[in-house]
Amino acid sequence: MTAALTSCGSGSTSSDGRAAANDSTATPKSIVIYFFHAGENYAVGNITIGNTRHIADFIIQATGADRWEVEPERSYDLPLEQLTEVALEEQEQGIYPAYKGPLPDLRYRTTIYVGGPVWWGTYPQVLLGALRQCDLNGKTIIPFTTHEGSEFGRCVDDLNRMFPKATFKEGLAVYGHQAADACDDVEKWLRKIGEAE
Repeated sequence: MTAALTSCGSGSTSSDGRAAANDSTATPKSIVIYFFHAGENYAVGNITIGNTRHIADFIIQATGADRWEVEPERSYDLPLEQLTEVALEEQEQGIYPAYKGPLPDLRYRTTIYVGGPVWWGTYPQVLLGALRQCDLNGKTIIPFTTHEGSEFGRCVDDLNRMFPKATFKEGLAVYGHQAADACDDVEKWLRKIGEAE
């Protein structure tokens, strides 16, 4: 299923942050599951909207997808050096931090966009932990990342291991310092993979 694109910056968004679909009573068949990190970020300094959130918003604006933002119980608003230490410790010790709220109902979702920053070569543990609670086998998974040189790292491999019966489409890796201005790139990518017209 493809959605007609609106021009970057012209899409309407509902009060819950979801892009307004043509049929407001219909449940979108696609959903964007993502984690973003605000605060101190490499190459962009202290930001209030995380790089990955920009990409998620562009996808939602272009496709009408629903959203589930994985919000950690703990704060990651830490100095960058301390954050990298925490992220590495979580990964090495297999810690999956708690997140807020219930899981989304994925029964009727066919396309799942999964996105986050690349921390130590893969998605942050809080996002991976949330995904471990979901069954995405049989769905179409479309990964995206924000990074400063890692591109996808091991993100796609990790998703393939978690959901071996899912179908994967080509993902998008965006430099974090370019994410806020990447709307056109997101739209071109969505057209290329057949998710937007």
